Amino acid sequence: MKRLILWLSLLPVCALSLAQPPNLLSGKYAPTALKTVLIPQAQWTPFPRLNDRAGWAKADPEMMQAFLKKAESYQNYQWPSVPATKSLLIERTGDRNEYQAISFQKRDVLGTLLLAEIYENKGRFVDPIIDGVWSICEESFWGASAHLPKSKDYAGLMDVSRPFVDLFAAETATYLAWVDYYLGEKLDAVSPQIRKRIYHETNYRIFEPLMKQHHGWMSKNANGRPPNNWNPWICSNWLNAVLLLEKDEEKRTASVHKLLTVLDEFVNPYPNDGGCDEGPSYWGAAAASLYDNIAMLNLASNNAFQYVYADEKFRNMGKFIYRAQISENYFLNFADADPQPGMAASMIYRYGTDINDPDMVKFGAFYRKPSDGSLGRFHYFRNFYALFNQDAYRKAPQGLPLPKDVWLPDLQVFAARDQTGTTKGFYVAAKGGHNDESHNHNDIGNYVVYYDGQPLLIDVGRGTYTAKTFSNKRYEIWYNCSNYHNLPTINGQTQPPGSSFKASQILYKKDDLTTQFSADISKAYPAEAGVITWQRTVRLNRGKNVQIGDVIKLKKAESVTQHLMTSHLPEIGKNGELIIHYKPATGEAKDFVVRYDARKMHPSIEKIKLTTPEDQGILTKWGDTIYRINFDVLKPKTSDNLDFTIALK
Repeated sequence: MKRLILWLSLLPVCALSLAQPPNLLSGKYAPTALKTVLIPQAQWTPFPRLNDRAGWAKADPEMMQAFLKKAESYQNYQWPSVPATKSLLIERTGDRNEYQAISFQKRDVLGTLLLAEIYENKGRFVDPIIDGVWSICEESFWGASAHLPKSKDYAGLMDVSRPFVDLFAAETATYLAWVDYYLGEKLDAVSPQIRKRIYHETNYRIFEPLMKQHHGWMSKNANGRPPNNWNPWICSNWLNAVLLLEKDEEKRTASVHKLLTVLDEFVNPYPNDGGCDEGPSYWGAAAASLYDNIAMLNLASNNAFQYVYADEKFRNMGKFIYRAQISENYFLNFADADPQPGMAASMIYRYGTDINDPDMVKFGAFYRKPSDGSLGRFHYFRNFYALFNQDAYRKAPQGLPLPKDVWLPDLQVFAARDQTGTTKGFYVAAKGGHNDESHNHNDIGNYVVYYDGQPLLIDVGRGTYTAKTFSNKRYEIWYNCSNYHNLPTINGQTQPPGSSFKASQILYKKDDLTTQFSADISKAYPAEAGVITWQRTVRLNRGKNVQIGDVIKLKKAESVTQHLMTSHLPEIGKNGELIIHYKPATGEAKDFVVRYDARKMHPSIEKIKLTTPEDQGILTKWGDTIYRINFDVLKPKTSDNLDFTIALK
């Protein structure tokens, strides 16, 4: 039996990936059946109407009072326009944040005022809400300047005759739709033009473009890359808006049916193991937004989509968030992910409850915080769910699962820690995959090492997004490149972007004492690198150390440099030892040693200068403490072994 288990653990990942039937969402109900399933717009009450005071008496008073307190500071808010020159900054300087700061705050204020008026129901916030609705409806573009097409036809400004839907245009529709739902009668008492304007603008900017135009986020791109978080995130807001605003039941049903087919373009190619290649910080808008869609569909159909909660892929998509956890504050941050993302705790709790996963329920409850009146920047509708689940949520047990081993064979990511349920000791993770993943970094074979839940060898992750980030200059940004990951530069060549640059020969095995992951990363490098094979093995020896072993065969051996990235001060020690002076934000300072063969490699240390606009996000996340250690191979050979051992000194 033990031999069988070991044999299974060594199977290549392709043998372990079992396809699931396609079209989980759109395949369930034909359009005619869907129309009978959906509750008609006029009869639908997803949450209590404004005048249902008994219903609102069940909302959490602490949250409502916090919203009221914040709203009172906005009573005299002067609704700003969004100047053309702020939009033009994306072309002129690459800055997107000045534009977004104005746009995002307006929506935050509107959402807060709405919740305060719902709670108080005295009318004192109605005029400020009307001003907010009118101001937003008069904006040229509800989306982000960074999402405008990169062409001379736009040059940083929206063509209002050709509306299209990005993330934040869809978010805006949600805010306006909930204003209409809750305050419709109060708005009509002032002027029928307000609700008429809400529908007109939403129909013109959102509903018609979504029904009549193909948007790139709706399906895979020309290179075959599947949709990313944009797909379910936009769909969740589209769904909110069309269910609430569209009175024509034929149009409403047709919109929901198309939305389901668009969501299936996201779900069908998604890994069966539930792995999110965008990382935990984007999970909250990817798998979590898919959950938002299903939760709202169930509210709109008397639970006709409840079956989705039993689907194994959907369940794995939810579980990813705690499987990718390193410690309370740190999460696995391959690609553009943040090392310390915020957790949408109440939503995670609901997701875990609906898929009946006790670990996810505990995980979500662990991150609950007292209400301070903050809406959360996006996914406005999540606040309404939260208002009505606080009693059970506050009583739920709290805890972090912290699994000892995580293996995602489709995503080609492994993680292992010294002990289940604790951050004590070593944690290591590594990835295979390919270099056309969503929010891609050229990072095939990269690994990270943490100790006591704090970073030791790191993935730097992403900095501040600018016009450069998602342009043809993306890989001019240093932290997106393989030579600023824990990876080799081979014969002067780094990893290029593209799906053809990928890992192969993936092997994984574990027992009580060790866990190891192995991948051939030779195909991640261009032909000019002259790599025949580069089999990298990352191994955790529990309670002892982490070992990195590279077995290499090259066509030519001109130069090889192994790179390591750390956020602690490194120092070259005696022969064969490099010391990392580990000073975590919390916990005890320690020295770690990276052992290597001094006959083969010689290290040098450089501190990364953080000076560009993109670097500002690195400073925020890590501070000015990023070091790259370069191990130059002294006499490169066409066949060699290059090893590191990381241990406490």
